[in-house]
Amino acid sequence: MPAEPARHILFLNWRDTANPEGGGSEVYTERIAAELVAGGHRVTLLCAAHGGAPAEQTLVTGVRVLRRGGRHTVYLRAALAYLAGGVRLGPLAAGARGRPDVIVDVCNGVPFLSPIYARCPTVVVVHHVHREQWPVVLGGWRGRLGWWLESRLAPRVYRRCRYVTVSASTRDELATLGVPGSRVTIIHNGLAGAGAGHLARAAHPCLVVLGRLVPHKRVEYALHALAALAAELPGLRLVVAGRGWWEPRLREHAERLGVADRTDFAGHVSERGKHELLAAGWVALVPSLKEGWGLTIVEAGAHGTPAIAFRAAGGVCDAVRDGRTGLLAEDLDDFVAKTRWLLTDDLTRARMGEAARAYAAGFTWAAAGRQLAALVAEVLGAGSPIRPPQRLP
Repeated sequence: MPAEPARHILFLNWRDTANPEGGGSEVYTERIAAELVAGGHRVTLLCAAHGGAPAEQTLVTGVRVLRRGGRHTVYLRAALAYLAGGVRLGPLAAGARGRPDVIVDVCNGVPFLSPIYARCPTVVVVHHVHREQWPVVLGGWRGRLGWWLESRLAPRVYRRCRYVTVSASTRDELATLGVPGSRVTIIHNGLAGAGAGHLARAAHPCLVVLGRLVPHKRVEYALHALAALAAELPGLRLVVAGRGWWEPRLREHAERLGVADRTDFAGHVSERGKHELLAAGWVALVPSLKEGWGLTIVEAGAHGTPAIAFRAAGGVCDAVRDGRTGLLAEDLDDFVAKTRWLLTDDLTRARMGEAARAYAAGFTWAAAGRQLAALVAEVLGAGSPIRPPQRLP
C-alpha cells in the first residue's frame, strides 16, 4: 500500500458478509476495506442490521461495522448517522466522532445518494447496471421506480464523483447512463484462500452453482441442464450452494423436472467448504441474468474448474475468457449444449481448467486495495493521477 496520510474511509453498503442475503458485493467491500486498514487507513462500514448481529462490531481485519436500519431504511439511517457525526471508530481513535474524509458509496441498484448530505468527496462503486433485473426482482411501478433511481437520479447526484466498477462491461454500461469512461476506474475482484492444500475432484460428473438463491440468479437453468443430460450421464449430480428465499421454489422445480434425487442443496457453506465444492465440480455453472464480474467464476478457475455463463450477463464476459477459460452461452439451449460439451470432452475441460487456473492467479485483493487507496488519494488531492482503466487482454 502506498505511503499516504491515514484517512478515515466510510463504506456505505446495503449488507455485510454476515447478512444471510450477502453476496459478492459484500465480499468485495470487506476484502478491499481490510486491505485499506492494512495500509494504515481507518475504515468504517455502515450497512443494514440483520438477525442477532451486533449493532457495532470490529472485525478481525480491523474494519469497524455499524449496522443501522433494515433493508429499506438503511439508506436514510446512513444519512442520519453521517449528519449526527455518529460514524465512530472506537473510544481511542483520534477524532473518533468526527466525520469521514471520503465516502465509498456502494450502489447495488438503490443509491445512498451521499453527495446530497456529505461534506466530503464520494467515490461510487457500481458492480453492474440493473436494467434487466428490476422487472424480475420487483416488477410493476416499483421496478420502474428502481430503474429511474438508478438510471436517472443517481447519475445526476453523482455527476461530480469518481466511479469504481469491476469490469469493462459495466464501465461501458455506465456510459449509456451518461457516466463518461474518464470518471470510471476498473478495480477487479481479488482472490484469496483458493490454494490451501490439495482439494479433490469428484469421481463422478458434477455441476456446481454457488450464490444467493434469488430469481435473477436463474438456478432453474442449471436444473434444466441437469434434467437434459441425466439420461446420457447417469452419475451426473448438481450441487447448489447458497441460501435465499427462492430455495423452496427451486426445490419444487427440481421435483417437477425429476432431478430432485440428483440435486444437493448444500445451503450456506464455509469458506473452506466453498473451495472444496468448486474444486470437486467438473464445471461451474453461472446462469445469472446479470453479474458485475462473477467472483465464483474466478474462484472456480483457481481450482482448474472451467465455468459456463451467459454472454448477455454483463461482467461475466470479462471473468470468462470465452473458449479459453470457459464458455459463454447465447440462450438456454446453447447453455445445455455447452454444459454437455465440457462434461463429455475430458481434454477440452482439462485444457480450459488449466487456462482458468492461470488466469485466476492474476487477481489479488492486495492489488485491488492498492488501486482504491490510490484513487482515494487522488480524489483527496494527495496523490498523482492513476492511469485510466484498460480492457482485459
